[in-house]
Amino acid sequence: MPDSAPLTQLSEDERLFQSEIRKFARERIAPHVREMDEQAHFREDLLRELFALGLMGIEIPERFGGQEGTFFQAVLAVEELSAVDPAAGVIVDVQNTLVINALLRWANDAQKQHYLPRLAKDTVASYALSEAGSGSDAFALQTRARLEGDHYVLDGRKLWITNAGEAGVFLVFANVNPEAGYKGITCFLVERGSAGFQVGRKEDKLGIRASSTCELILDNCRVPAANVIGEVGKGYKIAIETLNEGRIAIGGQMIGLARGALDHALAYAKQRKQFGKPIAEFQAVQLDLAEMATDLEAARLLVYNAARLRESGAPFLKEAAMAKYFSSKIAEEVASRAVEIFGGVGFTKDYPVEKLYRDAKIGRIYEGTSNMQRVTIAKQMLG
Repeated sequence: MPDSAPLTQLSEDERLFQSEIRKFARERIAPHVREMDEQAHFREDLLRELFALGLMGIEIPERFGGQEGTFFQAVLAVEELSAVDPAAGVIVDVQNTLVINALLRWANDAQKQHYLPRLAKDTVASYALSEAGSGSDAFALQTRARLEGDHYVLDGRKLWITNAGEAGVFLVFANVNPEAGYKGITCFLVERGSAGFQVGRKEDKLGIRASSTCELILDNCRVPAANVIGEVGKGYKIAIETLNEGRIAIGGQMIGLARGALDHALAYAKQRKQFGKPIAEFQAVQLDLAEMATDLEAARLLVYNAARLRESGAPFLKEAAMAKYFSSKIAEEVASRAVEIFGGVGFTKDYPVEKLYRDAKIGRIYEGTSNMQRVTIAKQMLG
């Protein structure tokens, strides 16, 4: 598309891609959203369909069985799925913008040939950085790795790990040289069946409940030295750069969520009658809807701009932080107003806006809290 095209103008390929996912989300995922939320479980048949559609390997090259799509398409996919179920959006997000992007950039040829076809076909992946004592301070992690012959032995605990319940492959960050601080952090590919590796307790969450979030336990977990991603001691660089990109897709999740909430509010305002006419005819409701739509459009522009910058190879750190910060703020506000437009029924589980309101809260927390985004923005401004 020409450089002068509006940010929200999609290419023909992007429009077709968006339309296909929107149709899938509405027809296949929507009927099961409430059930999956209540059971805190994402249906296995829908997971298989995500793979069949190519949504779990969007940027993987065709020679490895992937779609050879773009980063922007990955963000579009997360947005469209999240308009129906943000839990589905984050499953696709972690797979593509964190794990697959890390492998595409830092894995060697043998690792790509072994893992990328699996990730494109049927294997869910998970990204294991967070620990009890290292959330925003990601490099305070305590998981250790020591070299024994041709294997590393990993010991530690990981918390709040998305996709862990379903994942067959994990990117695990551990420190091989604690005395060197963050310069000892190394990234490992760990298979689910590895000796000494266990998926622990599943979190009982406020929102995005169908997306699994679990503890990982590494107790003398033996990992082949060949499973180090990138260089030993360069895990911090992998973590920083993948999370910078992942934040854009979380922005996509949040604008999708907000659009879903706004669409529900619009439809309800047109059919709900009070004092003899639809509530959409009351100016107070109109003003709310207008402000929700304006905020959503501003957030979408920030997210699309950051995604386009990343795709073009231009610097995008500040713009990614802005997109993530603002879109998560807007998602919470739009979902909250949608509940209010629905009134009393909006507070019940019989209507979808209650769930979207719960789902929105995580946007201001994971992949860098809102405060961390503001710090990043300020540092970029101040040089």
